Amino acid sequence: MSGGWGVSWGADDVTVRFGDRTALEHVSLDVPAGLVTAVVGGDGAGKTTLLRALAGALAVTGGVVRRPDAVEIGYLPSSSGTYPDLTVDENLAFAASAYRVAPAEARSRARAYLERTGLDRFRDRLAGDLSGGMRQKLGVVRALVHRPKLVILDEPTTGVDPVSRADLWWLITRAAVDGAAVVFATTYLEEAARAPHLLVLDRGRRLADGSPAEIVARLPGTIGRRADRPVEAGAAARAWRRRGRWQVWEPDGTGDSGDAGAPDLEDAITVFLLQRELQP
Repeated sequence: MSGGWGVSWGADDVTVRFGDRTALEHVSLDVPAGLVTAVVGGDGAGKTTLLRALAGALAVTGGVVRRPDAVEIGYLPSSSGTYPDLTVDENLAFAASAYRVAPAEARSRARAYLERTGLDRFRDRLAGDLSGGMRQKLGVVRALVHRPKLVILDEPTTGVDPVSRADLWWLITRAAVDGAAVVFATTYLEEAARAPHLLVLDRGRRLADGSPAEIVARLPGTIGRRADRPVEAGAAARAWRRRGRWQVWEPDGTGDSGDAGAPDLEDAITVFLLQRELQP
């Protein structure tokens, strides 16, 4: 069912409230077909809320969600989304049946995915007896078996070993190559940096968006690196420790910035957070 090059799903000015608490505030996101889009942020940033809204799992308070029909969506929730008392084969057969995929076609697709991810040796094992990494791989395969137009993955690699993480990335990029619009949430900046476009959330609001290079290019001021923590007025509030050195953000690009170096995505996001926190 995948395809639809040129189509873009996503959210336009979406707000989600739970009683008096605002989980998302005027957030927009485009998820183009054929590309991988990342949503990054810490715990409580609003990543899961945004992805659940995209999947149709919760109603938005305001704004518009653009998504295909439910049968054209593949969704991995923050859990693996698998049934622990069903085997690997039974999980995939159940998902394929729910999405009205012909049994023979479903078996052919499942076989290819399972062989590529090393799950073919565990087809008769209960999902509840799989390791965390294998369970996550099964969850992603389950979300892809009907070849959806929109693939939504909520932190698919959290707590996963490096080998399983490589397999998951193959599945994710393969889905995009086949024409699906893919969006995933992560707390890992090094993974978000792989995506051509990412949205950074902080406390339910947009902090930054664009390609990793564009986000770094928009960093205001300069960053210096020092061996010792700064003590001068103001600088201590703009300093953080990284890789054994102290980073200091100089908003106006002046002053003693010490051993300056080229900033990266982590530097840029840290500065945007500081900028928001230090605003009067």
